[in-house]
Amino acid sequence: MNLVQIREDRTLAYVVPLVAFMLIGGGLDLVTGSMESTFRDHEYLPWWRRYPEHWIYPLQTVLGGVLVIFWWRHYELKWEPRKLLLAAVLGAIGIALWILPTALYDIWEMTEEEPGGWKERLGILPRRDGFDPGVFENPVAWWTATIFRFLRAVVVVSFVEELFWRGFLMRFVLRPDGDYWKVPFGTFSWKSYLVVTALVVFIHSPADWAAAFVWGTLMYCCAVWTRSLLACLVMHAVANFLMGWYALSFEKYGLW
Repeated sequence: MNLVQIREDRTLAYVVPLVAFMLIGGGLDLVTGSMESTFRDHEYLPWWRRYPEHWIYPLQTVLGGVLVIFWWRHYELKWEPRKLLLAAVLGAIGIALWILPTALYDIWEMTEEEPGGWKERLGILPRRDGFDPGVFENPVAWWTATIFRFLRAVVVVSFVEELFWRGFLMRFVLRPDGDYWKVPFGTFSWKSYLVVTALVVFIHSPADWAAAFVWGTLMYCCAVWTRSLLACLVMHAVANFLMGWYALSFEKYGLW
């Protein structure tokens, strides 16, 4: 298969961006995982050894963005204001429910030894450890890290995930042995709902499973109600922007 054939393949256009995004992130995490735990407290080491996420995430952002642009012609992005407004509202509701457990941790004034049990399984945790641009004292470095992090979360992640989960997999589940591209976007079935939502849940950490289930259900509803890929992208982008703002504002870096 040559480059022209690759570019014309609609399935590759919807699948490869997320696969490449996850492979580069997962592969580099395996290689650098020991860096984070071994070198985090060694202040004399360079930032790229102490905080590998600060170069892994930009690399994912660039790769994912290039792949989306490469296959741009395949994406059906229709401008329908009412549907996009509904998507934005659903995104705000969905992310509010996602951050509710860690907000309750603070509201209930819990301690580091808590909560354990069912509360921990629902994500009622402090969520302090994660991507923190504050490791950089230089303002330029801080802004560069923050901008790339928002580009990754709001733009690239929204595209690569919605292209795969809603654009491809919802259809593929219904016609795995046939022409799944003939299935209209947003076609409802319990089978596709259960499969897609379950996979969305399990790619997240256990502390986020409950929130991811609610989120995945709302996103599936958005796809079915709007029949719009762009609406799903907007819902995801709004949610990730609000989560990033919340994480920075309240030092809940473990959320993103």
